[in-house]
Amino acid sequence: MSGWQTLFYKEVLRFWKVSFQTVAAPVLTAVLYMLIFGHVLEAHVQVYDQVSYSAFLVPGLVMMSVLQNAFANSSSSLIQSKIMGNLVFVLLTPLSHWSWFVAYVGSSIARGLAVGLGVFLVTALLAPPSFVAPLWILAFAVLGAAMLGALGLIAGLWAEKFDQMAAFQNFIIMPMTFLSGVFYSIHSLPPFWQKLSHLNPFFYMIDGFRYGFFGQSDVSPWLSLAIVGAALALVSAIAIHLLRIGYKIRG
Repeated sequence: MSGWQTLFYKEVLRFWKVSFQTVAAPVLTAVLYMLIFGHVLEAHVQVYDQVSYSAFLVPGLVMMSVLQNAFANSSSSLIQSKIMGNLVFVLLTPLSHWSWFVAYVGSSIARGLAVGLGVFLVTALLAPPSFVAPLWILAFAVLGAAMLGALGLIAGLWAEKFDQMAAFQNFIIMPMTFLSGVFYSIHSLPPFWQKLSHLNPFFYMIDGFRYGFFGQSDVSPWLSLAIVGAALALVSAIAIHLLRIGYKIRG
């Protein structure tokens, strides 16, 4: 087993050993959102023709869970290792910055997809969605998880204590996720907020992901793919650069 594979295995094992917290808990949270919003708004909101509001919610909740947990995986791993002091054991290895990046982002993708699959399996029992274009579903799930895994790397490298990490998640990740169209179509918003939503890359991840289920979306899936791909490339380049220079992890 090569170096990056060993680190990848370590990171996957880290979250899987506490899967009740890292996988089951997010699934329960998403199901509660589904039950509450679906029950309250089912008879009052219909975004797409012949698609119930509960079915509309399923892809949004799945993608929201993928993004949040992919970010949490890499960011929490780095900040915990820095504070507890065991990051030094990884630094002593001859692993390149590319190996770090692939292992941390790869494990974030694994956790994000595991949680997303769990959310889908449970929520789909309540409101079975269709599968119009499965390849779009897979593409946006992987790209979204990869981007948030890379963003989690940046946050984990930057943060020096847990409250800084909490601030990053609460003031950046959570608002961008909730304001991305998880629970609504941006066409229902006033013009100003529609324009603002188009500046949020999370919107394109969720909109493109939802297109794979219903064949309907607020913008073209090709536009969403281009923007998500560009955002992933930018975030990845920053994360790789910070790893290469040892930002806040090498004396």
